[in-house]
Amino acid sequence: MASTIFTAAYYVSLAAFIAVSVLHLIDSWRDNGRRRKYTKPFLLLTLTAFYCFAAHPIRPVLVAALLTSWLGDVLLMPKGAKWFVSGGISFLISHVLFIFVYLPQITWGYVKWWILIPAALVYYGVSVKVTLSVKNNMESKAMLIPMILYLLINSTMNLCAMAQLMTVGSAGAAIAYAGAVLFFISDCTLYLVRYHSNKDLIFKKHFTVMFTYILGEFLITLGMLMLG
Repeated sequence: MASTIFTAAYYVSLAAFIAVSVLHLIDSWRDNGRRRKYTKPFLLLTLTAFYCFAAHPIRPVLVAALLTSWLGDVLLMPKGAKWFVSGGISFLISHVLFIFVYLPQITWGYVKWWILIPAALVYYGVSVKVTLSVKNNMESKAMLIPMILYLLINSTMNLCAMAQLMTVGSAGAAIAYAGAVLFFISDCTLYLVRYHSNKDLIFKKHFTVMFTYILGEFLITLGMLMLG
């Protein structure tokens, strides 16, 4: 009986995540800011529930990473620089936690450094380039260094996901890395959407940010589930 209930909860939580995500993306496509606020707080909550019902055993660090992402979502909902910074801090913690999710699977002796080092230069270069491209429109110049640091941490999270893929070489590791890449794209896009002088630079601004973010979080979660 307990097993049946647990299985049902697994499917219900997955269905709830998909439903909330689709509704949120539809409102993002239509640029309906008011309705987006109703679904955004439930995106990561339903994904976390799905993970907890699906994982055997549960990785507490991954749960913490998902919940700090959820907190970041909530903190980014109000307008204003202080909320943007607060949400950014929560997401920064989330990226650090994701790094600790990947580390146990990494054997550094198996890592192809001739790939990882150039990849690091690309990630870090893009992080600095994107942040510098929006610095003139920031509410405060004091935000420049923290915003660069944030993308550098995201980049490091991606590099650890890549190192995990090099070590494990499985479909789960590849899916988790794809999710990390999408998360990086989402954060870079968010910077451009919020602060770039060309407001038409990004196609369907909120949709692009949220589509890459939601899919990224889901793929990281799915990939880690496949890794056990």
